[in-house]
Amino acid sequence: SHIGGTKNFNALVAEARKPENLALVMIGDLVTGQKEDYEILNQNLPSFNEVPYFLMVGNHDLFFNGWKTFYEYFGSSTYYFTVSTPTANDIYICIDSGSGTIGNKQLEWLISLLTTERANYRNCIVLTHVNFFRNHNQIATNPLVDEIYVLLDLFAKNQINLVITGHDHRKAVYVFGNTTYITLNSIADSNKTPSYLNINISDQKADYEFHDFK
Repeated sequence: SHIGGTKNFNALVAEARKPENLALVMIGDLVTGQKEDYEILNQNLPSFNEVPYFLMVGNHDLFFNGWKTFYEYFGSSTYYFTVSTPTANDIYICIDSGSGTIGNKQLEWLISLLTTERANYRNCIVLTHVNFFRNHNQIATNPLVDEIYVLLDLFAKNQINLVITGHDHRKAVYVFGNTTYITLNSIADSNKTPSYLNINISDQKADYEFHDFK
């Protein structure tokens, strides 16, 4: 969202408030790191009891000592949450890649979590900021190649359904093994073609659909 401006962000929140939607997830580049932008973000978020929201950091959120401000407002950006229905449970794992790498400590946590918990859930969706694949030239940071190899193998072995990323600001879909990797578009007010992703979970599959802002 790159707040500053809040026009598209408020449109996204309005969509999240619709009764068919369970939660709002944003995977980084929420602001540009400035403390006043974090204040604007916090003021425009819905009540968590009204719309549960789950936030992660991107590289822009770390500018100007932004990690400290993010943590003051929202706490850790490495965690998981679950969605339970009468028939099934799904797990959503949020990984902090705002600095361009998840690092050894976070990787160990991820491996341990998948080893102990993956079998207990119907679907597993991983959310992180930095995207794994690119189909165009871009100056934005790539993850470390060796780290990508490790994560691709880990996600394949643990039957991860979807990996949702951002960073590149250009929507794209790739399939590697049985895992679908999705890169989100930007909803910054400066973007002329903003869009968001709706994830739909059923007993048959974890499905998704891009929606353009009108």
